[in-house]
Amino acid sequence: MSGFDRRLITPLVAGAVLNPVNSTILSVALVPIGLAFGEPPSRTAWLITALYVATAIGQPVTGRLIDTYGPRRLFLPATALVGVAGVLGTLAPNLLVLVVARVLLGLGTCAGYPAAMRLLRDEADRTGEDSPGGVLTILAISTQTVAVIGPPLGGLLVDVGGWRTTLAINVPLALAAFVLGWRYFPRDESPRRSESRPAAGPRRLNVPLLITYVRALLAWIVSYSFLYGFTQWLSASRGLSAGQTGLVLLPLFLTSMAVAALTGRSGTVRAKLVVASATQVAVCGLVLALHPSSPLWMLLAIALVAGVPQGLNSLSLQNAVYRQADPANVGASAGLLRTFGYLGAIVSSVVQGLLFGSRVDTAGLHDLTVFLIGVSLLFLIINVVDKSLKGLRT
Repeated sequence: MSGFDRRLITPLVAGAVLNPVNSTILSVALVPIGLAFGEPPSRTAWLITALYVATAIGQPVTGRLIDTYGPRRLFLPATALVGVAGVLGTLAPNLLVLVVARVLLGLGTCAGYPAAMRLLRDEADRTGEDSPGGVLTILAISTQTVAVIGPPLGGLLVDVGGWRTTLAINVPLALAAFVLGWRYFPRDESPRRSESRPAAGPRRLNVPLLITYVRALLAWIVSYSFLYGFTQWLSASRGLSAGQTGLVLLPLFLTSMAVAALTGRSGTVRAKLVVASATQVAVCGLVLALHPSSPLWMLLAIALVAGVPQGLNSLSLQNAVYRQADPANVGASAGLLRTFGYLGAIVSSVVQGLLFGSRVDTAGLHDLTVFLIGVSLLFLIINVVDKSLKGLRT
C-alpha cells in the first residue's frame, strides 16, 4: 500500500458499508415488524425487495455519474439522503411508509461502493500501483463483516429498543460517513471523458466481466436466501428471540472475516470461487437436515460453515471486477456488480414469498433449500468450466 493515501481508507469503508448494513440488519426485525403492523411475511418481504430494487437501478447509474463527475459530488448528497431515510423509517406509522424509507435507503447507499472503487482506481493511477491489493482486501473485509454482523447488531437493537432502532441507526452512520467524506475525499475536477475507447466504432462486449456479473447473481441468490430464510426460520419456527437469532449467526461473521483476511492477498480468484460454490452446496445439505427441535450446536455449525462462501465470494467477485473492468469505467462496473447481486437478492425475496406464504415453517425452508441446491450447482459448474478467470489473482 506504499504511496496510497491512507486517510482515504476510513471514509471509503464508512461509505461502502452503508448498503450492506441496511441489507442485513433488517433480517431479524422482519418478524417484529410483521407483528407490529399485522402483516404476513409475504407483505413484509417488500421491505427487502424495496431496497434491492432501488439499489439495483441506482448503483450503475450512480457509478456512471461518479466516473464522470467524481466521487465527492455524488457521495455527499447520497449520504445525506441515508440520514433522511433513517428518520422517516424510524417514525413510519405503517408498512407503506416503511417501504418508502427503504427505497430512499437503497438510493442513498448507492454511491458508497462505486465511489470507493473509483477512488481506488484513481489512487492506483496516481501511485503507479496496478492494484492496491491491501486496500481492496480491507474494503472486502469491511463490507462483508458489516453485512454479516448486521443480524447480531439488529437483534441487539430490537431487544433493547424495538425494531425502529434498526432504522434509526442510519442517522449516526450517515452523519459519520458524510463528515469523513467531506473532510478527506479529494475535490472533484472537471467532468472527465473516457479515453480508453475510440470515439467511433462499436464497443466490444466484455464477456469475462459479464460472466462475473452472472456469478454475482447466483452467489447472492444463495447468500440472501440463507440469510433471510434461515434467520426468519430461527425466529418463527425454532422459537429464538431476535437477540438469540443474531447470536446464532455470529459464527458466520467470524468465519467470513477470517477467510477474507487470510486469503485476501493470495491465491487465484477462480480457486476461491470454486471452493465457495462447493461449500454453498454443502451448507444447503446441512439445512435440509434441520427441524424445529434441532440442537443449538447444529445451528451454530451451519452458520460457521456458511461463513466460508460469504468471505470468499465477496472478495473474489470484487477483485474480478477490478481486474476485468475498463479502468475509466470502474465506478459503473462496480455499480453493475452490486446491481446483479441485488437482482439475485430480489429473486431470493420473491422465491421466499412464494414458498413461505403466510408462515415461515420448516417445510418452506426445505423447499427453499432444494431450489438453492440447484442454483449452487449452477454456480459451481460455471466456476469450474469458465476459463476467463485463469491466472487472475487477488
